Amino acid sequence: MVEDVATQPIEGLFQLQQSYFATGKTRPLIEREMTLKKLQTLIDEHENDILLALKKDLNKSETEAYMTEIAIIKDEIKHLLKNFKKWAKPKKVKTALTHFGTKGVQVPEPYGTTLVIAPWNYPFQLAVSPMLGAIAAGNTVILKPSELTPNLSAVLVKIVNPHFDSGFLHVVEGGVEETQQLLEQKFDYIFFTGSVPVGKIVMEAASKHLTPVTLELGGKSPCIVHHDVDLSLAAKRVAFGKLTNVGQTCIAPDYLYVHKSIKDDFILELQKAIHRFYGVNPIQNETYGKIVNERHFNRVKSYLKDGKILFGGNVDQTLHKIEPTLISPDRLDSPVMQEEIFGPVLPILEYESIDEVIDFVNGRPKPLALYLFTKDAELQKRITTTISYGGGCINDTLMHIATPYLPFGGVGESGMGNYHGKNSFSTFSHYKSVLKQTNLFDFSFRYPNAKNGLKIIKKLMG
Repeated sequence: MVEDVATQPIEGLFQLQQSYFATGKTRPLIEREMTLKKLQTLIDEHENDILLALKKDLNKSETEAYMTEIAIIKDEIKHLLKNFKKWAKPKKVKTALTHFGTKGVQVPEPYGTTLVIAPWNYPFQLAVSPMLGAIAAGNTVILKPSELTPNLSAVLVKIVNPHFDSGFLHVVEGGVEETQQLLEQKFDYIFFTGSVPVGKIVMEAASKHLTPVTLELGGKSPCIVHHDVDLSLAAKRVAFGKLTNVGQTCIAPDYLYVHKSIKDDFILELQKAIHRFYGVNPIQNETYGKIVNERHFNRVKSYLKDGKILFGGNVDQTLHKIEPTLISPDRLDSPVMQEEIFGPVLPILEYESIDEVIDFVNGRPKPLALYLFTKDAELQKRITTTISYGGGCINDTLMHIATPYLPFGGVGESGMGNYHGKNSFSTFSHYKSVLKQTNLFDFSFRYPNAKNGLKIIKKLMG
């Protein structure tokens, strides 16, 4: 029976989830499988609702919404269903010489009650994906979607709350107050996706209970275009990465470093790509997205003052739309070069020596993503080995996030921990070490006052 907690305070919901986990109902693999399949069916049944909500909240086109939100989740469910039982098996480890006669295993076990706090920019994908990992690992989940995308939040409630015991899965709507109340509870694991400042608040709250966390944050992700690229193809892929969800993507290229010898030509190719994608008047194009709300619109619009506009720059306050804009920054310490843009404004810098780029990127907080366009294998190796970043692509943008076989996550200020595929299962699992000792014989040298004990120990372990 699905228990109604609509009028129940958050503390009561949390206690209900603790009690539910204590029953052991989430642990059987068959129960996890049934839950994943049930969610799979519910998502299929509510696909049109999801698409409509994304259109209302973010003006996402059906193609973009399906590709970046629904398709990724469907693929993730299939991957989990195919593999999670294998991942859940205890894993044997090698036996050390000093432990002859023993058997060692790592046993994955669920943490318990987990909290997933989701952002507004990909409000379906980034809410459901970590929840799936938590379920596959055998946990209960309270999901807190963003209040900035209320239509999608309501769809998540419709998919989850009427169909699952609230002690197992439950969506909590609301704003800052509800999030603060949730963070006061002693969860066994917290998974947060959002901004760096809020990530620090989440980590501080978690520290009071020593709750482990995964933080999927952001930062200024560089994109480097070397002189040996196919200009048209590279421009098309850069524009795709920057303008998907009108730049409201945590791994979007945040600024562009282009080799001086091709800078002007590359800017022309970027303009052509933008026109091919959205026409000569993107603001009036119904498939071109909008900035999520007034506050974020004004924030992104303010960056247009931070340099010379090379292309674009038009805005529509009523529609919350900003034209794809290429800008040459006035200063490297201007807001457009210091803050994560999260919008369709792309600062362009030039370089002659790749050393300039490496020094510049390494002198800033570690980015969530990095993109490099070049055919030079040595340069590819140099960038990937000398710059620390969460993940990225060579000769493409964004696509590393779409495979369940690559872990996704940040480093330093761009986040900690990772997920997708097996890494989602591992993130929400504690790997318990268990040593099974034999009773057939005993090593007497390990005990106090054993004859020649020290000599034997030095021989075995010295």
